[in-house]
Amino acid sequence: MSQTEPDFWVLEYVTITKDPRTGLVVAICGTEQAADILQRTGGFLTSPGPRGDYHRLPHGLPIEQQRLKATTASHALLAAGHSVHLDPTLNMLATPDGDRDATVRYLTQLAERASTAETSSAVAEVLTEVAAPVHGLLPLTREVIVRAWIASSDLHGAAPGEEPEPIARLGSTANSLSEAARVTLHARNHAARPTQPPTTAPAPNRAQVPVTRRR
Repeated sequence: MSQTEPDFWVLEYVTITKDPRTGLVVAICGTEQAADILQRTGGFLTSPGPRGDYHRLPHGLPIEQQRLKATTASHALLAAGHSVHLDPTLNMLATPDGDRDATVRYLTQLAERASTAETSSAVAEVLTEVAAPVHGLLPLTREVIVRAWIASSDLHGAAPGEEPEPIARLGSTANSLSEAARVTLHARNHAARPTQPPTTAPAPNRAQVPVTRRR
C-alpha cells in the first residue's frame, strides 16, 4: 500500500525584513489575507515590484516606529496562522541586551577557537572572521568609528580638517584599523597555505666519507 504526502493547512510564508539598500521595511510573499493583515495592523502599503506586488512601510518612519509596526504585524500574522520570519533587528520584544550578549559570546568563542587551534587552517579560519574585507570584525568596527567621526564632526559644525583634536583622532584610529585588518588578512593568507614538512639533510654515504689514518 503506497502512502501519499498529506496536505498541510499552512498558509504561505511571509518574510518581514529591512532592505539594506533602500532602508525600507518590506514584507515579501503571503496571501491576500496576509496583505490585509499587514495593511490593517502594521500600516504597510502595497507597491508594484519586478516580481509582483510587495508590501512596505511608508518612507521616513523613525526606527522605533518601523520596529513597532513590523512587530505588531508579525504577531497578527502569527495569530492568523501564517508562518512569519521577522528580522531580529525589527523585533520590539527581543531582549534589549540580546545583540550585545551574542556579540560577547561570539568573541569569546573566537578566542577559544584561536587558543585551541591545532592546525594552521584552524588559525586561518579565526583570522578570517576577524579581518574578512566586508563582514570581518575589524572592517565592521572601522565602519562604526568612521560613522561616529562623521556624526561628531557634523554635530560640532566642524569643517573637514578643523575638528577638535579628540574627534580628529577618530580619523587616524579608522586608518589604524584598516592597517590592522590588512596585516591580519596577510597573516590569514599565510596561515591558510599548506605547511611543508621540514627538510632534513640526507645522511652521508659512509663509502664516500674519506678516512683519515693515524700515523
